[in-house]
Amino acid sequence: MREPRYPSDMTDAEWHLIEPLLPVPACQKPTGGHPEAHPRREIVDGTRYLVDNGIKWRSMPADFAPWRTIYGFARRWAAAGIIGVIRDELRRKVRLTSGKTPRAASAIIDSQSIKGSETVGKNTRGWDEAKKINGRKRHLICDNRGLVLIVMVTAANVTDRDAAKELLFRTALMHPEIAIVWADSAYAGKLVTWAKTYLDITIKTVRRPPDAKGFVVLPRRWVVERSWSWIMRARRHCRDHERLPEMSESLITWAAITLMTRRLTRRKAKPATRRDVTPYYLAQAA
Repeated sequence: MREPRYPSDMTDAEWHLIEPLLPVPACQKPTGGHPEAHPRREIVDGTRYLVDNGIKWRSMPADFAPWRTIYGFARRWAAAGIIGVIRDELRRKVRLTSGKTPRAASAIIDSQSIKGSETVGKNTRGWDEAKKINGRKRHLICDNRGLVLIVMVTAANVTDRDAAKELLFRTALMHPEIAIVWADSAYAGKLVTWAKTYLDITIKTVRRPPDAKGFVVLPRRWVVERSWSWIMRARRHCRDHERLPEMSESLITWAAITLMTRRLTRRKAKPATRRDVTPYYLAQAA
């Protein structure tokens, strides 16, 4: 086992939260299988290091497992829904420790256009005319405490209303307790009627005051904006580098998982120095 040395490395308390939620290794199943060459904790630490520091997969430090191994685990866990299970279980624990019910009855939806690097193919990228961005668009639904419920990544030319139909449909399946979704004016119109008719979800729009000038904190919507701020502190998310949108979704989810594990273990931020400027990008949420 490697020695922890990076700000993104898990503490023992964080690992005790995540380890029981990971799938059982094949060698421990009745059907049998080869023992894994690298500890699971090293795989998770490698993924968190990439998300925190924004490096290339091939630039993984030598003290971690080979990058292909870490990428393979990250991709398989994302495809099997393991990352979503970890996110949902940790979110329930955060809500319970905060004195809230394990499930929220309302949520907030928003989108974010982000530039795509040269590794993002033409078939999964587009041009957002409103934001003047060539890349992808991230769609997020969070609960009333800013904790991520569902993330979806599309080409940037997909409108918020079109993506919201798929996102709200997933929400109705995975979180049937959600009755109200707060949104901005981009989600108004026919989408409101569609969501109420087919999903029994009420979309309430929060509009900017007509006489407001400059930056204004909008009720309800400030929660999802704070969630974007938490996610963007992970340097990997300042631009989309992943060839597959599904991997982009999983890495955003890993940023949310890091937030929740640190909040549950009350891990504090390390004071920045001239020699160590790598931030604990989500630690202040504790």
